[in-house]
Amino acid sequence: MRIGNYVIDKDSPVFIIAELSANHNGSLDTALETVRAAKRAGADCIKLQTYTADTITIDSRNDDFLIKGTIWEGKNLHDLYKEAYTPWEWHSEIIKVAREEGLLCFSSPFDPTSVEFLESLDVPAYKIASFEITDIPLIELVASKGKPVIISTGIATEEDIALALDACRRQGNDQIVLLKCTSSYPAPIEEANMAMVKDFVSKFDVISGLSDHTMGATVPVVATCFGAKIIEKHFILDRSIGGPDASFSMNEIEFSEMVRAVREAEKAIGVVDYNLTEKQAKGKDFSRSLYIVEDIKAGDVLTENNVRSIRPGFGMHPKHYHDILGRKITGDLPKGSRLSFNDIE
Repeated sequence: MRIGNYVIDKDSPVFIIAELSANHNGSLDTALETVRAAKRAGADCIKLQTYTADTITIDSRNDDFLIKGTIWEGKNLHDLYKEAYTPWEWHSEIIKVAREEGLLCFSSPFDPTSVEFLESLDVPAYKIASFEITDIPLIELVASKGKPVIISTGIATEEDIALALDACRRQGNDQIVLLKCTSSYPAPIEEANMAMVKDFVSKFDVISGLSDHTMGATVPVVATCFGAKIIEKHFILDRSIGGPDASFSMNEIEFSEMVRAVREAEKAIGVVDYNLTEKQAKGKDFSRSLYIVEDIKAGDVLTENNVRSIRPGFGMHPKHYHDILGRKITGDLPKGSRLSFNDIE
C-alpha cells in the first residue's frame, strides 16, 4: 500500500501522523506554524478533520446533544464542533505548506460533502474517525475513491470492525489500515490493549497501527514492537494556547521524543538472524575456552587441577572438557597456554 510517496507494509518504517484537529485554536497562522513544528518534530504527515458543526450534527438543545462523561462535560455538540472545526477555506493553504515542508497531508471526512471537497484537493488517503466507524454509507463512499482508508477503532466491537471492512471491500478497496484506539481523552495507559495491534493483522488481514490518546511515548513504542505501521498522535504548538484537544495533545518537544523512541524501537526490533555481526563475533573473545592453569610437562595427564574452562575464548571449546580429562599432552605447556587438539596425544 502507498500513501503518497510512502510505502506502508510489514517491512516499512512506522508512518507517523501528527493530528492537527482543533489545535489551531481558530487561527490559520497557528495552524501553519503547527505544520512546520510537526515537520521539525519528525512527523511524516499532518492530518486534518473536515467538517462543520452542521455537517457533523444539528443545532439542537435537546438533552441528547449535551456531552456527558468526558473532558467536554456539559458542552452542546454543535457548540463544541463550531469551536473545534478547521475552516474549509484553510485546507488548501495547510496542504500547500505541508507539501513545502515535505509532509503528506490528508483528512478525516465526516459526510459526503467533505469527501467530495477533499477529492477536489487530491488528498492521498482518508481517515475514518473512531466515532464514524458505524457510518457504513460514509465508509463506502470513501472506499469508492480507491485511496487508502485508515480506520480508528476506538468505539468498535468486532462486528463493527467487520462491517467497516466489508464496506471497503465491497467497493474493491483492500487498502485498509486498522488503528487500535481508546476513545478516552486522555486515555488511561492500562486501557491501551496493544495486543490488539497484532490481532488485527491475523484476524482481519490488514495493516495495523495506533491512534493514541495516552500521554507520553510508552504506548507508541509498545505498538511499534507489536507491529504497528502507522502511529497517530494529536499535536499542538503549546498546550497553554488551550482548545478542545489541548489537554491530550503532545507539544513539539514531546512529539520529537516520541519519534526518537519509536525510531530506536524499530532499530531494536531488527530481524531474525542467527549470524553474528563483526562486532558480535569479536565479543566471542570474552567467552569461555579451555586453558592450562598450571605448568605441565610433556606426558603429563590433563586433570581438573591443570585445565579449566575460563575466559578468554581463544582455546578449545569447553564442550570437549570431559573428553580430554585423563589424556596426556605432547609437549610442555606453561600456565596460561591455550589448549588445542595438537597438544593432546
